[in-house]
Amino acid sequence: MKRILIATDGSPSALQAVEFGLELAAEQEAEAVFVHVALRTEVLPVSGFAMGPVTVPHEVTDHDMEPLHEAVERANEMGLRAGSRLLVGEPAKKIVEYADSIDADLIVVGSRGHGAISSALLGSVSRGILHAAKRPVLIVRETRQPVEAAA
Repeated sequence: MKRILIATDGSPSALQAVEFGLELAAEQEAEAVFVHVALRTEVLPVSGFAMGPVTVPHEVTDHDMEPLHEAVERANEMGLRAGSRLLVGEPAKKIVEYADSIDADLIVVGSRGHGAISSALLGSVSRGILHAAKRPVLIVRETRQPVEAAA
């Protein structure tokens, strides 16, 4: 493996995927490439009679870059080569397209992440990547506690 694409959104599951992906990159002497996808629009709740949620365009901010900065910092701590890219759009589609564009050997993603409706769509991004990708996908399942090696 030469290049491993690791998707992150800063959620606990994504952080475990970052750690696992970095361990794999270290083993394989591969480059780690982190990607985060900001949504094009945000849904804002509006109160009032017969008023529903309102959709507004999302403006990319430094907050959108935080998961990438944290992941690259972790890679640097481990002495690994790493790059990052912020994309905007539908997460599963954009991650798969970007993996294809950089010829990633593997896509690593957490099993669930952040999102305004994450409780209703747990794992929708990882499922979408799994179904759309033509390259290997590794879905890292979130564990509540770190697993210790048996002695």
